[in-house]
Amino acid sequence: MSAARRAGPQQPGSPAAAAAGQWITDVGAAVADAHRREWAYVLAATVRVARDIDTAEECVQDAYVAALDAWSRQGVPRNPGAWLTTAARRRALDVLRRDRTLRAKLPLLVEPDPQPGADAGAAGDAIPDDRLRLIFTCCHPALAREAQVALTLRLVCGLTTAEIAQAFLVAESAMAARVTRAKKKISAAGISYRVPGAAELPERLDAVLTVVHLLYTTGHTAPAGVHLVRAELVESATGLARLLVRLMPDEPEARGLLALILLTDARRAARADSDGRLALLAEQDRSRWDRAAIAEGCRLVVEALRGRRPGRFALQAAIAAVHDEARTYADTDWRELVRLYDELMRAWPSPVVALNRAVAVAMADGPAAGLAQIGLLEQDGRLAGYRYLPAAKADMLRRLGRSRAAAQAYLTALELTSNAAERSFLERRLDEVTPACAAAQHAPPGARTHPGGGQ
Repeated sequence: MSAARRAGPQQPGSPAAAAAGQWITDVGAAVADAHRREWAYVLAATVRVARDIDTAEECVQDAYVAALDAWSRQGVPRNPGAWLTTAARRRALDVLRRDRTLRAKLPLLVEPDPQPGADAGAAGDAIPDDRLRLIFTCCHPALAREAQVALTLRLVCGLTTAEIAQAFLVAESAMAARVTRAKKKISAAGISYRVPGAAELPERLDAVLTVVHLLYTTGHTAPAGVHLVRAELVESATGLARLLVRLMPDEPEARGLLALILLTDARRAARADSDGRLALLAEQDRSRWDRAAIAEGCRLVVEALRGRRPGRFALQAAIAAVHDEARTYADTDWRELVRLYDELMRAWPSPVVALNRAVAVAMADGPAAGLAQIGLLEQDGRLAGYRYLPAAKADMLRRLGRSRAAAQAYLTALELTSNAAERSFLERRLDEVTPACAAAQHAPPGARTHPGGGQ
């Protein structure tokens, strides 16, 4: 028991009262941290007992609520994840005990580590991780692909509806409705927790790869908050990608995804300076890149590109490899990148891919050529509200010397950006072009010599 509790009721403002308040704050922070790091593990373990995703989710939520009270009284446990898993599984067993028709199954369900054969099909034993097992289970072909991915990110990976909406480039309300419809369809169709058999894994693989990729991208650049990277999401996605390669070693796209994650995350240490300021590829200290990860990623790219026509993850990994293998930013082979983006557009015609291709075109053929591609994407409309579209446009306008238009594009990007590191970078860029805007306004006619004339 803490000294604050032994002393009994405290006067407001006393040191003991302050200590008690700090204790409560620390417990809340511990629960929040456990939610970020342990949700997927706790849910996956609880589903194996509950045999129903909705029930398991409710039991896990109850466990986190119970943790706030219990940890305030007993202290934060040494292993919060294990505590939460035990609490959630016990809650699931309580729910099952209230259902008389399942009493006969309780002896099997109370085992903390189910014996071989407890899960449906040989695949249940082959999938070496509870989280991955649950991801494959949630990516059920009865649901639309986007619903599979969104529901899995929400339930299994613990992403918020807002974070998932950003990944899908839709409004938060639309994504909330999509997740709700998916859960209702599961209930109405009687889709129960069942690990897919080995023969069912290939048809679910692309959705599973998409889930892991979106989990990684959300961690790579956090949609909001003060930190650029959410390390726990990056580590979770990397671990899941490695498990997928071990589970399905003959699938090139599994290798492509792991390569993409390794090659992209290899630059993590150089993405921000000591003050937390974002550094673009052109500004990064490449000596800080993880060369071991780059070597492993490049080897995986070669394996993923071998044989049949490469898929979207293998091609994205090849693009990342071109960046990572360039000795300096000036050495980057931008024409090779444009060629790879052309291949990627054929494999995966996405407006986000088209935007990245426009950036490569701007580097290979000049910012005016890239800006023309940006104009087409603006007319298309599918990237409306996507913060990287106005940010890319602003950079091309800045390079053309069109300071006033660049400033407006930077302001638009700022309105769409919630991550503190990204906002700070955009604000610095805006400050750079603002004096040029003022000078251009007061310059005599004919004085401007840069391309674009400021508009």
